[in-house]
Amino acid sequence: MGEIYGYVRVSTREQNEDRQFLALRKAEVPKENIYLDKQSGKDFNRPMYRRMLRKLKPDDLLYIKSIDRLGRNYEEVLEQWRVLTKEKKIDIVVIDMPLLDTRRGKDLMGTFISDLVLQLLSFVAENERKNIRERQKEGIEAAKQRGVRFGRPAHPLPDNFTQIYDKWTAKEIDGKQAASLCGMPVSTFYSKANARKEQCWIEQEE
Repeated sequence: MGEIYGYVRVSTREQNEDRQFLALRKAEVPKENIYLDKQSGKDFNRPMYRRMLRKLKPDDLLYIKSIDRLGRNYEEVLEQWRVLTKEKKIDIVVIDMPLLDTRRGKDLMGTFISDLVLQLLSFVAENERKNIRERQKEGIEAAKQRGVRFGRPAHPLPDNFTQIYDKWTAKEIDGKQAASLCGMPVSTFYSKANARKEQCWIEQEE
């Protein structure tokens, strides 16, 4: 047998990786061979994963706690599994899913069962990721309908905005002068002015 490695991934710097580290240490993975990424699992462009990949040699053994720690993109997880087992020629153990242990069942039936379980779990992981995004989108839309505003609160317009706006529309002053008189950046003045112009058009149509 070659070297034993472990891979840990959390999605954000605020998430705690202790549970994964504990599981790998119980599997007797050397501390110096555990690679950690604090990054999304949407793809495999992760610095520590790529570094680990370069270190792996035939007959090495890789432990991960669960399949979604490897990644959350269905197609890419399957492709990386192929790279690891077929190209790198290493074994993989998914601690939370004993059926995903490539050391067992090297025959045709064992390989078939392992591949089937992998595809099912990868699909479930990606589908859950899509469902989370959809629920977030639906929640935001529902909140907007209730009148909840997102983003930074809008700054109130200066008291002289209407007067300056009227001078600007009458071409008595240009946009730069108008913004200066209102005490705001030129881009902000144009944004507020265009919003005022649209509101005037709506009121005229009504």
